[in-house]
Amino acid sequence: MTETLIAALFVFVLASFAGFEVINKVPPTLHTPLMSGSNAISGIAVIGALLVSGPKESNLSVILGLIAVILATINVVGGFLVTDRMLQMFKKKEVKA
Repeated sequence: MTETLIAALFVFVLASFAGFEVINKVPPTLHTPLMSGSNAISGIAVIGALLVSGPKESNLSVILGLIAVILATINVVGGFLVTDRMLQMFKKKEVKA
């Protein structure tokens, strides 16, 4: 394994532990705003996936870029659907007479 790969894995593991600890400390009332913020970050992932899939250096990079675009788009759309459903819980229900 190269030195760059080991450094990247190290950063990934540290980020995973830090993210897990931060999310566990969030009170339930803040989950909806946190979800909306993470949807915005996922939108940035779509842009990054588009940039990766752009240059046609090899067929593998185009295929992986396409998969990245599809998965990031699913993540964004699903996140907004979940956030919308969570916000629907706070709306007052109409009383039918």
